[in-house]
Amino acid sequence: MKLAIVGGGSTYTPELIDGFARYRTTLPLSEIALVDPDPRRLELVGGMARRMLARAGHPARVVTTSDLVAGVADADAVLLQLRIGGQDAREADETWPHQVHCIGQETTGPGGLAKALRTVPVALSIAETVRAHAAPGAWLIDFTNPVGIVTRALLAEGHRAVGLCNVAIGFQRRFAAMLGVEPEAVELGHVGLNHLTWEQSVTVGGRDRLPELLRDRLGEVSDDVHLAPQLLAQLGLVPSYYLRYYYAHDEVLAEQLADESRAAQVRAIENELLGLYADPAVDAKPEALSRRGGAFYSEAAIELLDQLRGGSDRPRVVNLRNDGLLPFLPDDHVVEAPARFDGSRFIAEPIALLAEDVRGLIAAVAGYERLALEAAVHGGRDRVLRAMRAHPLVLQQDRAEQLTDLLLAANARFLAWAR
Repeated sequence: MKLAIVGGGSTYTPELIDGFARYRTTLPLSEIALVDPDPRRLELVGGMARRMLARAGHPARVVTTSDLVAGVADADAVLLQLRIGGQDAREADETWPHQVHCIGQETTGPGGLAKALRTVPVALSIAETVRAHAAPGAWLIDFTNPVGIVTRALLAEGHRAVGLCNVAIGFQRRFAAMLGVEPEAVELGHVGLNHLTWEQSVTVGGRDRLPELLRDRLGEVSDDVHLAPQLLAQLGLVPSYYLRYYYAHDEVLAEQLADESRAAQVRAIENELLGLYADPAVDAKPEALSRRGGAFYSEAAIELLDQLRGGSDRPRVVNLRNDGLLPFLPDDHVVEAPARFDGSRFIAEPIALLAEDVRGLIAAVAGYERLALEAAVHGGRDRVLRAMRAHPLVLQQDRAEQLTDLLLAANARFLAWAR
């Protein structure tokens, strides 16, 4: 099996390679093509990947290239992990919204809109190359944020695509540890939009253990997601930590204003990692990679690739078409939920009815996402302004106008229509 990783020069990539080495019998890879426009990163990450696979005795060949066509040619699956503009653009996303008293975040709020505008056109262009040159039936796996918007863009153009996020697998691992069971014993009632999800159930051996966790481990669970225990108790659900940007916006904003940006922290970690990757003696995943983020990314990717090959019929959490799962959203909207693969498409597992307040927030953010995709595909300040104003963290006209101007000033060089 050939896997192409577009954005393969990312410092994340050795996390994937570590998983491929550990799960070689689950996923029989013969070739891994790392595609990236940055020759220095390709050299360092490619060398590190080869040493890691050699240490594990894995037979896969690692190919590095800046030629997208060559990289995806005859690939059975293509994984997208893009960051258009790099950490500099991320740092901007995390800081200019502060001028209008909004959180700065790379996937949520005004910064997330900026990332969508930069990313969607590039992802669609790459997808056309994949359609023309990858193996027949190849799947696009999108790990590029904002995952829900990017995946919907790909599906709208008829690409064989599915979105992937590591939030659910992180919850699965943490709940398994709390309950003293193996991760595979835990099935989640995970539902919502990408980076806007709640856990409705934590099922082990056919029994929902979530009420028990919210009764006996409430403090621990609430600490894990950095939200008030009384909120979780009232909801009867566990929100992902991304819900902090909504449920505790002002608190998060104060924290951001008092500290350096996450982009600045990641930049320092990446420089450390690239130095380690340059050392020919380093052939195992460095500890510093755990500080980079993306925990359990490799396991999530391997489980999904195994599912696509027909190796497992177990439901996995993915981003897929709604198709009636959330009846208050259009069928073509992209939701995040456990789904089974029937050999040709993903089918979401049934979910319990969501409470009115949760439905309302999902519907509001979904409306923003649809407008954001329109702006990303068609351009134009008016479309950007409509999307900005629709976001639940913005809403006010004057604020939306100011944020739109700040976004365009910071991103004009990435937007062909705005130059």
